[in-house]
Amino acid sequence: MAIGAFGIFGVVLVATGNQKGESTARGFAGLGFMVALGVLGVIVFIGVWTNRRTRILIDTTGLWLEKGNLRNVIPWHTLAGVGLCWSEFGRNQKVYSLELYPTGPIDRDDPVLWALVRDEEPFHPALPRLRYRLPLSAANQRPVVAAVQQYVPQIWLGESQRAAGHIGRPDVKGHRQRTRGRTT
Repeated sequence: MAIGAFGIFGVVLVATGNQKGESTARGFAGLGFMVALGVLGVIVFIGVWTNRRTRILIDTTGLWLEKGNLRNVIPWHTLAGVGLCWSEFGRNQKVYSLELYPTGPIDRDDPVLWALVRDEEPFHPALPRLRYRLPLSAANQRPVVAAVQQYVPQIWLGESQRAAGHIGRPDVKGHRQRTRGRTT
């Protein structure tokens, strides 16, 4: 963001002609480019800032998700299986997710867990469509997998490759409609 702001300042000087006394088309094009970089920086910053207090905790009880002052657990005894999925992202990168398949119903509007709920075809017919999908970075996927295998090796399903973009997005629109329907 700082580089974008500094660049915008410089490009404004060029675009308004303050350094030479005349405005140029290149200056305006540069201004547009730097504004786009600045906006992109703000968007990335907001995403990082909103998730700064999100933590994953794994113990004998289950997988805990903590978001600020809110915390909830997905108990191991309520799961039919846990697996690691990955897909290609670009040429040399992969994105990972921990898939948690419950044996019973899921609260699709839990204040902590709702963003993890996905409704898709499972990679094995014995597993439910509705599951929790926890995105993992490349750096933390191995420790998370090791912790899951340490506590519940009997429900570990292994790794599987998925189609590009498998992480997807939570059903924000459906979540809003369902939560509005509850309060009325």
